[in-house]
Amino acid sequence: MSVPGHTKKLCDSVLFREIWNAMKVTFKHMFHRPMTFEYPREKRTIPHAHRGALGLLRYDDGQERCVGCDLCEVACPSRCIKVVSEQDRTKPLQRYATEFYIDITKCVFCGYCVEACPVNALAMTRMYEYSTPDKRTLLFDKKRLYDIGEQHAEDAKQYLYAHNQEKNDEESRAYHYHFPQPLVKARGRPVGKEASSDS
Repeated sequence: MSVPGHTKKLCDSVLFREIWNAMKVTFKHMFHRPMTFEYPREKRTIPHAHRGALGLLRYDDGQERCVGCDLCEVACPSRCIKVVSEQDRTKPLQRYATEFYIDITKCVFCGYCVEACPVNALAMTRMYEYSTPDKRTLLFDKKRLYDIGEQHAEDAKQYLYAHNQEKNDEESRAYHYHFPQPLVKARGRPVGKEASSDS
């Protein structure tokens, strides 16, 4: 090592240059506004696209959106969704979910189930405070999912709008993604008992 290199090293050691460099960073951050949130007294503002707890949605008239197609169960990478569906006996060609379970302890909050749903029956909310000492309460059944959907309906709709799953206009709200009643053939006669009795 050359003489100027030794001299610089000696000066750095005597003047504690490394400590002054570190203190420079400390002093620079001393005058910043504090970034700590006093949770739970202070709550962070969460964006509409936040992936929180899942909830099931209803139409404005109170009818269930879920048609029991099981696409959310198929799309789930962690296999935490279980849907049991059945045909609606009062309406032909329509199904509904008799049972719907989501194991939140397995959920990775990827949003694939929401994207797979053809009727936007499933949406994520901004709810994140559901910790519990009993792990069994984190298996959300159909009733609890609808309760979450009703309590956080506005958040769920904002999530769908933010992810372009649904549009916030009158035409989209009027469209209910299910078969109109009664079903009509090309000849103009309704499908059902009347059509079968004619033949």
